[in-house]
Amino acid sequence: MPNKDIRLSETFLREMEPLVYALALALRRAIESGHAVDSDAREALDAEIRTYRTLEAGLIYESHPANPYAAAIQHKLRDAVVELRRELAAQTGMHTLRDADVLGVLVFLQRLEMQYSNGRPRGRAFQDFLACYVPELPVPAVLT
Repeated sequence: MPNKDIRLSETFLREMEPLVYALALALRRAIESGHAVDSDAREALDAEIRTYRTLEAGLIYESHPANPYAAAIQHKLRDAVVELRRELAAQTGMHTLRDADVLGVLVFLQRLEMQYSNGRPRGRAFQDFLACYVPELPVPAVLT
């Protein structure tokens, strides 16, 4: 399992539930908007996690997958985080979304993908999981 060094406690996931929902919904929408499959989502999550890991180290280096479907998913995930940051800044007057929290949620989604993917090259089991368990609801605004 990749990213074993990132511990995800039940408390963290409960506190970050609105962020988990927002990113899972963004991931679901990104996968559904194209002809992407589970392996594309896995590649996109991996690239975005590498980007956030470099941010933690104080570097600005964006990892981009060569796969165009994965790159599109990664771009939409990044846009979702930017939009969340913008909304939170407008509501609270300050930036309350930490990079470490985003990284933790991305690792959680990566672990979900590994758990629910059937391992087939064109498989969509994880996409089906997201469609069933991440409904189209308004994203909760409170991420404090």
